[in-house]
Amino acid sequence: MKSFVPHIVQYQGSKRKLATQILRHMPVRFERLIEPFSGMAAISIAVACKNMANSFIINDINSDIISILQTAVEAPQLLIDSYTELWNEQFSYVGGTESHYYKVRNDFNKGNKKPSTMLYLLARCVKGSVRYNSEGDFNQSPDRRRNGTSPSSLAPNVEAISNILKNKVTFYSKDFRDILEMAVPGDVVYMDPPYQGVSNVRDHRYIAGLSFEEFVEALESLNRRNVDFLVSYDGNLGEKKYGRDLPESLCLTRFELNGGLSTQALYLGQKIETIESLYVSHGLVLHEDSKVIVAPYQYLFDF
Repeated sequence: MKSFVPHIVQYQGSKRKLATQILRHMPVRFERLIEPFSGMAAISIAVACKNMANSFIINDINSDIISILQTAVEAPQLLIDSYTELWNEQFSYVGGTESHYYKVRNDFNKGNKKPSTMLYLLARCVKGSVRYNSEGDFNQSPDRRRNGTSPSSLAPNVEAISNILKNKVTFYSKDFRDILEMAVPGDVVYMDPPYQGVSNVRDHRYIAGLSFEEFVEALESLNRRNVDFLVSYDGNLGEKKYGRDLPESLCLTRFELNGGLSTQALYLGQKIETIESLYVSHGLVLHEDSKVIVAPYQYLFDF
């Protein structure tokens, strides 16, 4: 029987479905997990569920995402109640549920940045995808097929996340390099940066771009400081490869993770398998016999 791993809301790019495969490359127990590109923090939540880390740093440059997570952990009932009120409101709105979504989106872009507002937009929008226009406004459309996560489904997930992370996590909304400077030996850093192809230049679907060269420099710094890390970076969608491989000079081991069928392809009526790359730093890599582990960690193989 699989253990329950809570999640607040659907989120495009989430590694929730790959968490079991990713956690296999982490120690059973370690001091602190750091996520500089957290999104909805699926990996931190999975690690917390297994009680693998003593503490967490969760960061995302998008402060609206961090506000959802921080409120969920520190004031779960406030988030649940505020979301429930907003979610119920759509059914009595004069213009209907779709018009209600656009009203909430407009209010959000005018400054109503409450965590429950962003959460509602994520729950109702197409594919749970965070998108911004050139003016920095959230511009994702509503999903006409559904009304968003119901409060009855949301509440137990929020409560569970609060239970496993409260008093264990520090939240930030900073540049990833500032967060990596906090890492010390004994920490494990998991990174899921913006995908290549949209990250080398500013793409308005995302809140910030990412330079390949700057990212590699940051990884080199972690190596010099003996900080262990994992990176989800490039991969394949069917026969099509996305992104540049990370350089061999980093001495990383690349694993291929089966991400299942592409959601985007399914929308188009196609069945295309997604393979994602996971790069693992030297200190976390298994020896050739897959049993002896680089000290000082102990590892868990069965999930």
